[in-house]
Amino acid sequence: MVQKSAVLGRFAPSPSGYMHMGNLLSSLLAWLDARSLGGGMLLRMEDLDPARSRADFAEAIADDLRWLGLDWDIGYPAPVYCQSRRTAVYEEFFHMLDAEGIIYPCWCSRAERLAAGAPHPGEEDRDAGCRCARLTDSERAELFRRRAPAWKVQVPDLTITVDDGHYGAFSQNLAAGCGDFILRRADGVFAYQLAVSVDDALMGVTRVVRGRDLLESAPRQAWLIGRFGHMPPVYAHAPLLVGESHKLSKRLGDLNTQTLRRNCTPEELLGKLAYLSGLIPKEEPVKAAELVPEFSWAKVRKEDIPIL
Repeated sequence: MVQKSAVLGRFAPSPSGYMHMGNLLSSLLAWLDARSLGGGMLLRMEDLDPARSRADFAEAIADDLRWLGLDWDIGYPAPVYCQSRRTAVYEEFFHMLDAEGIIYPCWCSRAERLAAGAPHPGEEDRDAGCRCARLTDSERAELFRRRAPAWKVQVPDLTITVDDGHYGAFSQNLAAGCGDFILRRADGVFAYQLAVSVDDALMGVTRVVRGRDLLESAPRQAWLIGRFGHMPPVYAHAPLLVGESHKLSKRLGDLNTQTLRRNCTPEELLGKLAYLSGLIPKEEPVKAAELVPEFSWAKVRKEDIPIL
């Protein structure tokens, strides 16, 4: 695996579609955060869900990043940096938690279909006190005969505080704030929360920059990484680019790179992103490397950014 360095950032997209401007903003801020600290960058493909991930999208993402000048030092296309190739690694950590007696089968989660991907607002249900955790052995045996379960981790009544590099201290009581959450779906696919935590720990990631919609995932991931015996990374969450009524989405085809690359140069697109986020005072073409010396989270807007 990766040699740990003083600073290692990462960009970890899901290859379920072409990147949109919101993805590009996150990738730019992650790159600037690491490079401004003299650190390295890692590119990992979070292609857990075989129904939604495609190899051509992964290559398109890598090509878009190269086009923008957002390079990386380690990662894709090496297979070890594709989550779909890391099932055996996730098995090991899943069984580690199981040996601690904190994993149980669950037949009732409505969020199971989405568990392999990073959560979107409104897609996760808080599941504190899931009734499946209290089933008797005979009740479980009967349910096992009917169908395969998902598997959840039972979280403690514990408050985790993450000192976010952009939004400040964020505290969440695991039991009340997120509740028990899925680690593995009924079809055997490992969930986003487990895979991301394992990978950030083992790959030596020290800086995680991503969209603000994932801030609520940070405490549970920090908790899992701590249980695995590793130091959680420093998290810094970024404002979202939003349309008239929703966060930009691959699934909706919002302002994707196929369209953007036809209509502007890399420097023009980077200039727009830098201006929208607050990094530069006016919109003008700029190279990624030119933004590094003056990068500061203090310049980045905290409120979500409308795209009209």
